[in-house]
Amino acid sequence: MKIEDLPKIIPVFPLSNFIIFPKTSVPLNIFEPRYIDMINDSMKSNKIIGMIQPQSLNDDKNIPKLHDVGCLGKITSFTETEDGRYLIELKGIQRFTKIREIKTDKKYRTIQIDYKDFSNDLNDTEEELKFSDLELIFKDLKSLFERKGFIINWKALQKQSLDETINALAMASPFSLEEKQVLLEAKNLNVRKNKIAEILKTYTHDIFNNTTIQ
Repeated sequence: MKIEDLPKIIPVFPLSNFIIFPKTSVPLNIFEPRYIDMINDSMKSNKIIGMIQPQSLNDDKNIPKLHDVGCLGKITSFTETEDGRYLIELKGIQRFTKIREIKTDKKYRTIQIDYKDFSNDLNDTEEELKFSDLELIFKDLKSLFERKGFIINWKALQKQSLDETINALAMASPFSLEEKQVLLEAKNLNVRKNKIAEILKTYTHDIFNNTTIQ
């Protein structure tokens, strides 16, 4: 897949408390009628939708403003339940920058996007990072996950490529939505690794027992 083959106008799912990163896959339970319509339209075309976080509410229309950066997702699995819900698997493929919103007769929102700020997302070339470079970060992340009650299969993660691992941890981490948005907007893997380290420093003292993460 090449960037020039990707759509410039996409339907978007402005889902709060949810971020998808390139090269990660997540399940979604679709039940709102407008998003049922969106999935139907997507399945008839390129199976691509945009995931983007709502930012705030406009006072006049009660329509959430959107963050500037989101991620394209491709539907790789689709099941319809007996009660009319859609269970889909969405794979992150490419980040984008929102240019403007486009008015349509659809119930869901549509935006025009650009990929130039994240042109390396589709590259398969390995970045010059090794697991040994990340041992301290992984150690602190593992401790934070365990303290927050998150269970991660770390051995399975280390069998993945480094970018898949870092993106999966960033997406599944107990970080705030704002922190995850910062990680999503990080230009490359090295920047994202450094951002994770910076964020982890703010979690040095556990909020429940005020002990240092070891």
